[in-house]
Amino acid sequence: MAVNLQLVPAAAGKRLGAAVIDWLPPLAVLVVTFALGFAGITRTRSGGFIIYDTASLVLFGSIGLGLTLVYLVAVMGMEARTGKTPGNLLMGIRSADNDGYAPGARAVFLRGLITGAGILLALLVAVLVVVFTWFGAALLILAPLVLAGGVWAVLVVVSNTWDRNGKLRGWHDAAAKTLAFDVKAGRNPITTGGIQGPYSFAPMDLPPVQQVLSPVAGASVPKVIDAQPAHTPVQHAPVPSANVPKVIDAQPAHTPVQHAPVSSPAGTPQAQQAQTPQAHVLQFQAPQQVPGIHVPEPRARQHHPDDDVDRTQVRPGAAAPAPVAVLRIRLDDGRDFQLDRSVLVGRNPVGQSGEQQAQLLAVDDPGRSISKTHLHLLTDGAGIWVTDRNSTNGSAVTTPDGHRTPLQPGVPAFVTPGSSVHFGDRTFYLGQA
Repeated sequence: MAVNLQLVPAAAGKRLGAAVIDWLPPLAVLVVTFALGFAGITRTRSGGFIIYDTASLVLFGSIGLGLTLVYLVAVMGMEARTGKTPGNLLMGIRSADNDGYAPGARAVFLRGLITGAGILLALLVAVLVVVFTWFGAALLILAPLVLAGGVWAVLVVVSNTWDRNGKLRGWHDAAAKTLAFDVKAGRNPITTGGIQGPYSFAPMDLPPVQQVLSPVAGASVPKVIDAQPAHTPVQHAPVPSANVPKVIDAQPAHTPVQHAPVSSPAGTPQAQQAQTPQAHVLQFQAPQQVPGIHVPEPRARQHHPDDDVDRTQVRPGAAAPAPVAVLRIRLDDGRDFQLDRSVLVGRNPVGQSGEQQAQLLAVDDPGRSISKTHLHLLTDGAGIWVTDRNSTNGSAVTTPDGHRTPLQPGVPAFVTPGSSVHFGDRTFYLGQA
């Protein structure tokens, strides 16, 4: 069965449904206990003064507040560790931090404080009503406050509707730096590796590796086509042609290769090679029959140790290959780094399965604009493949001519030296040593 690896933000309707389910138990407890408490208040006259007996209100109110506090602590603790609440479970959503992991106690507390600010204000006024015995006007004072608090809570929960960034965050999410995901329609990041999730880092559009075909001794092969990658200058040295086919090794892209010259015996004609911009065609000529000379039939050739060697070793003293430029990046704070083959960049980058050998480049970011593992860099000789690891604030590339292109999450982009890569509020410049 296929697994949906996409992240789907929770819709406002599901957010509101989950919040209502979470609010119902404590709201019911508070309504019942305070109703019993107010019903038990007695009024007596003594010396011309009215005395209220609020013992029942204090008792039942304390019970209601205590049960509500226990419920809130339990629910907030569960959400801080797992992103779950009773409402989230029933509606199929999960709350998470910026990187897709469990939100933590601080974020959950701040979200709850902003959402329930109106209800908390009503509770504070209820306490003042009891202290100053404003029971005659209690209903007129508390009813509007409770209604306003409920309306405010609903507006906060569905405020992601007005978020211009894909309706990802509500007002409370923006303050607490949290997100909410629909785990029925998409992936649950908390249990599948955060926002990055199960992800392959090999670029999908790199040129394929070309196989090298070596002719077998005695086989009748009229021609062999050895496709070369585009833009690969290759120089071939002449070799003796005694009806022996020439084998050209396929070279990777961006790698100029020079072959050392091989001396040929006197009087031996040189094999002609036909070269086109896209492919090298090697032709083999069968031995001609000369009158009066008997050409023996080819016999089975014995195995030779050189048969297992596909390319000639360069002699000592031969011209060494040209040095390959070393790629480096310079951060906007002036720090300079030489790149390994595979690099992970972020606030606190961590390699996933198969990335244990990656170079980890931690970048300071007090404003938390970049993700823990924001970018993956893969060096490729003439440049680097840059992949945005589904970061929250995204990435972009500015080429030397000033053209800025946003990176698609999870899609490798080839970046050449002289370009700048922007991730969150930080930037690095790609150059060569």
